[in-house]
Amino acid sequence: MFENLKPPRMATVIEAAKITGLAKHYVRQLALQNKVSHVRAGKKILINVEKLIEFLNAGENGGATC
Repeated sequence: MFENLKPPRMATVIEAAKITGLAKHYVRQLALQNKVSHVRAGKKILINVEKLIEFLNAGENGGATC
């Protein structure tokens, strides 16, 4: 049943900033404004990397949407 289930790639704000080349502050603000999919693990914010990239690509194609 769960054999084909692939968990999302999650990264800390710092890791997501390095992957995308964005500033840490900007990535954190996107999460806090609920513009990208994320979860909190204690004090850390874990960003769904695929959703962050989709959000950024949507901006290139006429505007990023939530």
